[in-house]
Amino acid sequence: MSDAASSLPGPDFREGVALQALADGKSLLGHVGDEAVLLVRHGEELLAIGANCSHYGGPLADGLIVGDTVRCPWHHACFSLRTGAALRAPALNSVSCWQVEQRDGHAFIHHQVPPAAAPALADVGLPASIVIVGGGAAGYSAAQTLREEGYAGPVTVLSADSAPPCDRPNLSKDYLAGTAEADWIPLRGPEWYTENRIDLRLGARVTAIETSARAVLLADGSRLPYGALLLATGADPVRLDVPGAASEHVRVLRTLADCDTLIGRLDGARRCVVIGASFIGLEAAAALRTRGLEVHVIGREQRPMERVMGAEIGAMVQALHEQHGVVFHLGATVNKITPDSVTLSTGEKLGADLVVVGIGVRPALTLATDAGLAIDRGVVVDEFLQTSAAGVYAAGDIARWPDRHTGQAIRVEHWVVAQRQGKVAALNMLGRRQRFDAVPFFWTQHYDVAISYVGHAERWDRVEIHGDPAKQDCAVTLWQNDRKLAVVTIGRDLDSLEAENAFERAAGA
Repeated sequence: MSDAASSLPGPDFREGVALQALADGKSLLGHVGDEAVLLVRHGEELLAIGANCSHYGGPLADGLIVGDTVRCPWHHACFSLRTGAALRAPALNSVSCWQVEQRDGHAFIHHQVPPAAAPALADVGLPASIVIVGGGAAGYSAAQTLREEGYAGPVTVLSADSAPPCDRPNLSKDYLAGTAEADWIPLRGPEWYTENRIDLRLGARVTAIETSARAVLLADGSRLPYGALLLATGADPVRLDVPGAASEHVRVLRTLADCDTLIGRLDGARRCVVIGASFIGLEAAAALRTRGLEVHVIGREQRPMERVMGAEIGAMVQALHEQHGVVFHLGATVNKITPDSVTLSTGEKLGADLVVVGIGVRPALTLATDAGLAIDRGVVVDEFLQTSAAGVYAAGDIARWPDRHTGQAIRVEHWVVAQRQGKVAALNMLGRRQRFDAVPFFWTQHYDVAISYVGHAERWDRVEIHGDPAKQDCAVTLWQNDRKLAVVTIGRDLDSLEAENAFERAAGA
């Protein structure tokens, strides 16, 4: 046995484990040589897959078994125990799948199962070509799904961004903090797009959609026909409208280019003012404190993130940042920015070499509106993510869909939701008629503290707390009219997964 194998937890499955050691629906963490493997009993079957999530390497042994799937405790990716396939974002890649042999009351594992080849699709009824407008989470996910499902027609991704699809949540976290390598950020290298025959066009700005002619017009004057179209234009950061807001040292954080520009201005910077006390602003504050800058946060609310997560979580988040040296100026707005200062509505003046604006985003709806699509604070889609125009789908930050869990039409600006919608939209462009019924999920990271949120609550009238938010160990449930809408957890990953599963069961998902 190699030194690497001897250091892995659990038994070496090559030597066998007693079947009685594994109860139905339970898992056992072990290894096959140098590779960690998770063995699960599902009824009379024994199933085995790689033990680490393909997203950020989360420990699947600490996750939740649901039927013949396992869900990652960190960011709720989901994998098939039968094939290792990644069934739900944020995982992009499958994990290894292993053949289990039962003999003499023991289970043995020696060999991986080769990954299944992409299915062959009949051309009948399929769109002749598919165009995706937007190179973010939804657009990328759709393109990958089309090829995984065996679609052989032309797939074109038109992205106004200068960089290929990237791990956007990382930009305001480890990448900005300087603890993530640059090559971690692209979702795929350029060779992947070539190998999968995906025509990724960067810096491609679409100016109009001709729904009747099924074509898009581009800023360079070209015209591209489509058989089916996915609109995934995402959202644009809200800009500050005060004197000095257009100065070079005032930055927003949305794209990889935004982040690289911000990092480039850190040389010689000592004092940073962050405007906005919600997710992007506070994640950026944590990252900049990690780099040693003096950070002040300005927010109009009385507690950071209170509007989304409640007062108790907001108080914990504020205390956590203050423990790391962040200074808050809450209940205030900005009146003026100069090259070396920020003046608040309270009259207070803060020194600033750098200003980061994180005051929210707005869905990019111009193309959809000009094309005559139905709009209601977002692009209106049905349960299949189809817009009001034939052959046109929408996903991600712009899509407002009928949510089975709340019984309302909602629009959600979350990375995982966008990825999952991109997948479902792609399936439906191939005629699958699959409803989008995933429970919204997102996470936010501050220093070494992760907060998970499952469900959707725009307002609530009751808060139920288990544990102690101040100790960063809690599950907080948000209720409206005695209906559970969302669960926020800190340090309780399994509780978050169980809440997600309970929401699905309640809605019959």
